[in-house]
Amino acid sequence: MSKHSFIIDHHGGAAVFLCTQCEPEAQLYVHARHFLDNALAPLQVVMDIRDNSDGRQAIERSLPNDRTDREGMMTRIDDKFATLQAAGKKAFVTYIMAGDTDYDTSLEVMRGLPAAGVDVIELGLPFTDPVADGQTIQLAGQRALDAGQTLKKTLAMAKTFREDDTTTPIVIMGYYNPIYSMGVDKFLTAAVDAGVDGLIIVDLPPEEDAELCLPAKEVGINFIRLATPTTDAKRLPKVIENTSGFIYYVSMNGITGTATAQVNAVAPEVTRIKQATDLPVVIGFGVKTPEAAKTFADLGDGVVVGSAIVERIGRGDAPADVLAFVKTLADAAHS
Repeated sequence: MSKHSFIIDHHGGAAVFLCTQCEPEAQLYVHARHFLDNALAPLQVVMDIRDNSDGRQAIERSLPNDRTDREGMMTRIDDKFATLQAAGKKAFVTYIMAGDTDYDTSLEVMRGLPAAGVDVIELGLPFTDPVADGQTIQLAGQRALDAGQTLKKTLAMAKTFREDDTTTPIVIMGYYNPIYSMGVDKFLTAAVDAGVDGLIIVDLPPEEDAELCLPAKEVGINFIRLATPTTDAKRLPKVIENTSGFIYYVSMNGITGTATAQVNAVAPEVTRIKQATDLPVVIGFGVKTPEAAKTFADLGDGVVVGSAIVERIGRGDAPADVLAFVKTLADAAHS
């Protein structure tokens, strides 16, 4: 194993390793957000380089064992919220189901979301028993599964998206079973390689943080937790404890897509949560119109719209028409 001298240059949430001794084609692109901080200036380091079994070059570096050091690093989600805050804007977050109505259609919609004004993409992971979801998302998941969508294909979709977009955060949202079936280590390796920035796994409570939350944070992936109207003062610190990226506030009791959020009920809860954490608070569930998107974005640090978009995909609207609707929501949330 030989020593090579590299210049590290921050490149859209990944790292570009420019070897000072090798030919240009020896430059390495490595997704290494877990040890790059927010400093954009290149820095000189000495690293080891070797060929792995696939013939691809792998980089080894001694990383700090103290997770606190790693948690201080900026992620793509952190960058996005900081940029929006500096511009005086709220975040507009959308949810789509990966593979709905088929792989190509959902990828086309996904690729069009940033141009439509989306700041963060929640990419739904289809599952056979989506207990937190209403009929709209359940049907979307079933369509995706019927079309052959899997966890591997969902990660492949994220990776393909990353070929053209290195700045828009991607958050995988779903249930733990598919990840458990793949294996946590294997999943996290693939997720980092695909450019995934965050996870919302609705059926893993804080008591199970050692299962996925802490390992995800070790590799630089934010673990985003849901807070709900039933998250009382005693429970809230536990919910916040290992959460990173942002807090997703569920605006009402119940499942997705079944009712409309009420401002009078949401406002004091968001205030209470923001008093307990410096993390951005984003409001979702029950937001279906541009008017509602603006109202609820103004209450917190951003807003999530999912079912209203998924409903249009499910009824067969063309991707261009879906994206036109998304733009009306984004424009309202940003106004």
